[in-house]
Amino acid sequence: MEQNEEMEEIRVISVNNLVQVISRQVVLDNVNLEVAKNECLGIYGNRGSGKTSLLHIMAGIDRFKSGRVEVLGCNVRKDQSFKKHTGLLTQKRSLFRDLRTAENFELIAALKNASRQDIERVVDDFELKPYLKEPIIMLEGGIYQRVSLACAMLNSPQLLILDEVIKDIDLYSRHLIVNRLKTFNSQGGTLVCGFSNIEFCEYMDRVGWLENRQLSILTAEEARDKYNQLDRSMADRLGNTYA
Repeated sequence: MEQNEEMEEIRVISVNNLVQVISRQVVLDNVNLEVAKNECLGIYGNRGSGKTSLLHIMAGIDRFKSGRVEVLGCNVRKDQSFKKHTGLLTQKRSLFRDLRTAENFELIAALKNASRQDIERVVDDFELKPYLKEPIIMLEGGIYQRVSLACAMLNSPQLLILDEVIKDIDLYSRHLIVNRLKTFNSQGGTLVCGFSNIEFCEYMDRVGWLENRQLSILTAEEARDKYNQLDRSMADRLGNTYA
């Protein structure tokens, strides 16, 4: 009994027999997954693999066909209180386009019940002081991602769910974001990161590989080996085609 209770305490996300159907197409089929406290889990998948659908379900954004999903002890179908302790960064730009950077921080802090000190903390962490007066729509990709992640972390979340956080951004912003996520993880935070650039798997404890509507759990090394094998196979097929 004590061991079971301990497992419940360290389990942050539990996904059981998850099925998702979109436009009559099965996107996720009998997906099972557990994420432990302080873990950094990657969800790898190409475009259309269901990666974003899985992340959105775990974040409580999308409903799903069947199965059970628990986040921070909450059944997401019945209890959304876990969102108070969660930070989310979606693949699509979701900040307020008509506002400046500082105004976005102020509005989102109010929505998250965060303080002025929380704003100052994330602005410093992500080196955003030079951009506070800039309109959000004028920010370059890397700066925008830094602002988005800073907003996601205003409430000092226990769990971060991120979709393509470092894709197609400048090198400095990439390193800054990765370093901040490492700090978050080292201080007890839990990360779930969707990605399509295989290089990102080196930062993960484990990788959930989404393919053909199924999820396989791999080590980072296994994920890289599988990607390289698929890459070589594709190169051989193309070589034979044009031989």
